[in-house]
Amino acid sequence: MSVMQFGILGPTEVWAPAGTPISVGGSRPRTLLALLLLDAGQVVGTTRLIDDVYGENPPKEAVNALQSLVSRLRRKLGPGLIEFHPGGYRLRVDPEQVDAHRFTRLARAGRQALAADRPGPAAELLTEALGLWRGRPELPGPRAAKLDELYTSAREDRAEAELARGGETRELLTELHELVAAHPLRERPRALLMRALQASGRHAEALTVFDDTRRTLADELGADPSPELAETHLAILAAEPLRTTGIPAQLTNFIGRAEELRRVHELLATARLVTVTGPGGMGKTRLAIQAGAAGGAPEACFVDLAPLTDGTELPQAIFTALGLRETGLFHAPHDRPDPVEKMITALANRPLLLIVDNCEHIVAEAAVLIHRLLTACPSLRVLATSREPLGITGEALCPLPPLPEDLAVDLFADRARAVLAGFTPDDAVRRICRALDGLPLAIELAAARLRSLSPAQLETRLTDRFRLLSRGARTAAPRHQTLHAVVNWSWDLLGGQEQRLLRRLSVFAGGATAEAAAQVLSEVDAEELLEALADKSLVEVSCGRYRMLDTIREFSTQRLAEAGEHDRFARAHAEYFLDLAQTADPHLRRAEQVTWLARLSAEHANLHAALRWAAHADQPTAFRLIGALTTYWRLRGVHSEVAPLAAKLTDRLEPLPGLEEEFVLAVLTALPDQPEGALEQAGTIMRTKSWRVRQPYLLIGWSLFTGPPDPDTPAAPVYAHLADTNDPWFQALILFSGSYLRVFSGDRNGAETELSRALAAFRSVGDRWGIAQALDGLATLADDAGDRRRALTLTEDAMRELAPLGAADEIAEFCCRRASLLLREGDLDAAESGYRQAERLLHRSWIPTTLAMVHHGYGQIAERHGDHAEARRRFQLALAACGPDWQSLSLRAQVLVSLALLDQDGARAARLLGVAESVGNVVRDRDLVARIQSLVGEAAYDTAFRWGAAMSREEAVEFVRNA
Repeated sequence: MSVMQFGILGPTEVWAPAGTPISVGGSRPRTLLALLLLDAGQVVGTTRLIDDVYGENPPKEAVNALQSLVSRLRRKLGPGLIEFHPGGYRLRVDPEQVDAHRFTRLARAGRQALAADRPGPAAELLTEALGLWRGRPELPGPRAAKLDELYTSAREDRAEAELARGGETRELLTELHELVAAHPLRERPRALLMRALQASGRHAEALTVFDDTRRTLADELGADPSPELAETHLAILAAEPLRTTGIPAQLTNFIGRAEELRRVHELLATARLVTVTGPGGMGKTRLAIQAGAAGGAPEACFVDLAPLTDGTELPQAIFTALGLRETGLFHAPHDRPDPVEKMITALANRPLLLIVDNCEHIVAEAAVLIHRLLTACPSLRVLATSREPLGITGEALCPLPPLPEDLAVDLFADRARAVLAGFTPDDAVRRICRALDGLPLAIELAAARLRSLSPAQLETRLTDRFRLLSRGARTAAPRHQTLHAVVNWSWDLLGGQEQRLLRRLSVFAGGATAEAAAQVLSEVDAEELLEALADKSLVEVSCGRYRMLDTIREFSTQRLAEAGEHDRFARAHAEYFLDLAQTADPHLRRAEQVTWLARLSAEHANLHAALRWAAHADQPTAFRLIGALTTYWRLRGVHSEVAPLAAKLTDRLEPLPGLEEEFVLAVLTALPDQPEGALEQAGTIMRTKSWRVRQPYLLIGWSLFTGPPDPDTPAAPVYAHLADTNDPWFQALILFSGSYLRVFSGDRNGAETELSRALAAFRSVGDRWGIAQALDGLATLADDAGDRRRALTLTEDAMRELAPLGAADEIAEFCCRRASLLLREGDLDAAESGYRQAERLLHRSWIPTTLAMVHHGYGQIAERHGDHAEARRRFQLALAACGPDWQSLSLRAQVLVSLALLDQDGARAARLLGVAESVGNVVRDRDLVARIQSLVGEAAYDTAFRWGAAMSREEAVEFVRNA
């Protein structure tokens, strides 16, 4: 340091040329010095100095007081640095000697580099600038605030530079969260935080930030987000990540399998299917996870098949792990295709490593499905684990042998040091590893016991166990010939309370929180016992949940049955999760629905296990679970998973007393595989019974299945009690339903009034799904009235409401509706872009009716471009995709109209347009009508249209189905 240095970015400090600090006195001398340093080399006026140093209460002889203060400062700094001038004082130093001026120069240079699209240099310059900042400057408020603003802007610039160069986002997210908290009304940090969350794969959190921003700006300023922030929000909405089940994070070191890991990577480089084989407990799963994590695959998905009871559950398990969805929010329950076809579509051109773990118990079904996926998806690679090969042509095998003795000892020592610091293995450890056949799981369980046993004691305990095992029955299950002995030995070392908790914990299929375990298992000390079991490697702990390894859970389930406790705790488990589902259900229709949806999703496996048990052992509980979970299932899109259980329940055609609503929901859930007669029984209930509805989804699901009511048929008695309901959500639903009844009766003005009231009612309860449906209804009416701009705006608003729910299927449908509006406006490029976005969304959520809309739209665009062959092909694909439900019938009629027009058959087109209105088509496209009239004339059009419109709904439905 060759010259004196000054710091005002924090407490005011001075350093001599040698680097030693120089004291400048109390607060006023430091403030005076900071003010002079702000304008280093420039004259600072006396009046300004007095105002800034003394504030609103200057001394009577302020000029003399200031001169005295300057004299004291001169004595501290040395002669010649502070000059007196007629107008004030000047500090004779180079601005580069002052950190604030260096900061300003570096920040400006960084911002210029960022503007020139040089994010790397920009980040380095801005980091250097920010490194000068030591705290809040000792300056009067306005002058400190100016520096604070420069500092905040520099932090924002650096964050933008780091995002632009694609660096690590973990520290960046921390800083951006701090910036947002410190400046809640500043939009740029929020936009940067949204981009950083998206870059980290936290798509939903990024959207939540926007919602919070919009709410905060509205509450505090009465303002909307800026166009820049709104643009960031739309960009995130447009991103369509495949939400696969990622590779599980591991809590221990990977030891002993380096050679096998290298081998797996070599095989994956040349083969599209690699199967790791070996007996239970050999470490197949851990090797596969390590290979996936370190293999450099652009994207990886992990699916564990161990919980599956038979091969019929396999397609759904992989489907769910890929993050795909089946049905929209309250789509027709039977409107779903083969999940394998959906997977093939989603993976057709996506480079993905699919890790399929524990194939051995359904090896035949796994082989068939994996072969089908590999042949249809050329960019897919599969890494499987199984006790036997899958037997597929092109399969590369990586047999996993026992650990060599030295590596087994290394693994034992590593795990032992977790419970016994400084542990050093001895000859007894070598003998233990040898006796355990180098099985990694057995070695890890043995090492966990060193907290209470010495290696010599461990060796003694193992001797009898393995003598017994070596003489075991040859017909015993392969897993039990080795791994069962290890688990049983570990079981024998537990105390009575630990054994009791471990066997009872096996009723949880997807792990448990300590609170759930305590309630279900009747254990006051559940958390303490769970921690003890975790210490002994018998349960894993992650994010507050306790989960057993599958082998240990299987062993514990057997012990539970032997103790005669299975039914007792399976019932307690089902009752607990029924209570959770019933508690959550109303929250799924309120402002907190996103939070509760996540909570139920975390317990998905337990909820399904509870239903599976109840379907066989306690039908009333099973029906109640269906009633409480129907809304959740529709939001999650897991209909295929529960449909077989619902079908089993509806084998009994007479509903249980008091559970008629749940019976109807079970029938709707089982569609289209409901038992013969079940649908008729459900129809009888809905037509003849009179009661106050308890299950909100009942009316929605039944209406979606049956379509709009026949105006000539009296309303069913069940609807009589709706008018006097006090439930705000039901009141909103009544307004919404009533609006469509007005639409079908031709009262468009009355319908718009009721839809507006329904929208306000849904907003008041916070149900995003209801808000979106009301907005969609208003958009339909606006389109029918010819106001397509308003229809577009309302449709986009509905899409934004659905985004936080993860409702890709619903958004895909709205994309089609938006594209249809743009198409009729003549904006073919924008319309095609909209249909492409819907098609991308359908890779995750496959809805045939929406796919039909996509094909119909592409066909109309092709026709506009004069490509009639492509238009006809697309129209035929649309007809093939249409389902049998009433919602598809209007679309089918529209496609048939398009085909008639393609053939220049105006009379048929007019008849079909009339039929579409009889079916329930809401919007009559004026341009389409004009086009048909140009072919046949107005009089012929009117005659043909009236022919179709005169049909009853039943006649129109039959006509469209057979056309």
